[in-house]
Amino acid sequence: MKQGLSLRVSQHLALTPQLQQSIRLLQLSTLELSQEVGQMLDENPFLELSTDEAPREEFGLAQADAPVPRDVLESEMAATPGADYASPTTSVVESDAEVMPLSADDGQSWDGDGSVEMRPDDSEWGGDAKPAGNNLDGNEDADAGELARSQVSLQSHLHNQAMSLHLSEEDSAALRFLIESLNDDGYLEDSLTSLAQGLAGSDEEQVEELVHHFTVALFLLQSLEPAGVGARNLAECLSLQLKALLAQRAADPDALVSANTVKVALRICAQPMDLLARRDIKRLTQLCGASDAAVREAIALIGHLEPKPGRRFVDVERNIVVPDVLVVKVGKGTNARFQVRLNPDVMPRLRVHDIYANALRQHKGGGNDAANYAALQQRLQEARWFIKNIQQRFDTILRVSSAIVERQKSFFTHGELAMRPLVLREIADELGLHESTISRVTTAKYMATPFGTFELKYFFGSGLGTDSGGNASSTAVRALIKQFIAAEDVKKPLSDNQLSEMLKEQGIDCARRTVAKYREGLRIATASLRKAL
Repeated sequence: MKQGLSLRVSQHLALTPQLQQSIRLLQLSTLELSQEVGQMLDENPFLELSTDEAPREEFGLAQADAPVPRDVLESEMAATPGADYASPTTSVVESDAEVMPLSADDGQSWDGDGSVEMRPDDSEWGGDAKPAGNNLDGNEDADAGELARSQVSLQSHLHNQAMSLHLSEEDSAALRFLIESLNDDGYLEDSLTSLAQGLAGSDEEQVEELVHHFTVALFLLQSLEPAGVGARNLAECLSLQLKALLAQRAADPDALVSANTVKVALRICAQPMDLLARRDIKRLTQLCGASDAAVREAIALIGHLEPKPGRRFVDVERNIVVPDVLVVKVGKGTNARFQVRLNPDVMPRLRVHDIYANALRQHKGGGNDAANYAALQQRLQEARWFIKNIQQRFDTILRVSSAIVERQKSFFTHGELAMRPLVLREIADELGLHESTISRVTTAKYMATPFGTFELKYFFGSGLGTDSGGNASSTAVRALIKQFIAAEDVKKPLSDNQLSEMLKEQGIDCARRTVAKYREGLRIATASLRKAL
């Protein structure tokens, strides 16, 4: 083996800790950002929340249209895994575009220029923000989280009813255990035996005793309101609700639902559920021994039952969407325009703690205090960079949102039927950013519009060809399909093929398979299931 020396020139892109933090903050949702801010406030003594107004950072929106430096753009591209974005150069013999991992020292390096003096940009960012509160209505004293937490959960609702039952200590404990074992839909997913084994282990005698108590408790649970709670499957859930209707029918003979219809519905629920899902009238008529009309009435009754009894008790806080961007129409007539601004309720108001920063500036560490002084100086620099990265995050969101509104003006005027095709590349080229950055910005970020609150990704969609040679947005096509189905004759619902032909009449070339995909995306059933009985 002959030894030799060789020279190789290669490129390496390394992300600084500041840039890594900026990219990570950009892709966080509002809730995740709030958690990140809270964690940083706990860890960094130089960072604090403030209620005082202060000027914005110098590099904010005033510099929003400045060209993006090449090194920053390359760093953004390097942050996207699975793609080779290194720029080719004639001086490179062998290109290595992989991002090199940072060393232990680099990963913790937040050193700036060595200054610990107070700066203008150490002041609070987000001074226009009001204290976090509920922006759902005009009541500034009400908080959305408090309103959500005030709703009674399914378990609390059932526990309150169980308190009125005079049960032994064992049966009461078994009932409480089953209530706590329900899922959000109100179903008991685990069998009684598995629940007992989870408590008693391999003791068969104790398992048998627990199963006995659970059986009694299950009967009591299924007698509570809402009807259908404690069911093990859909058929049992529907049957429990139908039995409750029979009980009401016995107490009120003038009830609208006839006892015969309820009994036929119970027989239907005893059959395989796929027959009901397919609305196989002929087969159900044979199995239930009822007339065609009776089966149809029973199926219509089942359609009005609640398949998820716990649905209305689900914590509404999970469904609250706080928009990051607000779009407001300003002016009237030909002078009307849409103003885009950040939601002040989601903007954290951060600043560097001036007392601690001044104390650090006045105390120049030396000797044995040098290590502590350097560590505190690093924490101060971390706080400064965190404030700047938070501001840069919101500035980027605002820039992207403004570009989206400019491209989708027709949507904000006429609704989703006027949506135009739009891809990430168009916004990226316009703002001088990379597609990966636009993707991070539009994920889990929401915009409040005159037509509702939408994720920023909602405004992007592919295009379908039209007879005029242009393109129609897939979002607009979905809206058109939804409009066609809403206006159809329920006795003769439109098939996917008919919908495709209707779109062609509108000048939109959309195949039947594409129509089926869009319909399923809209969670609209097939024509056979939409047909009225």
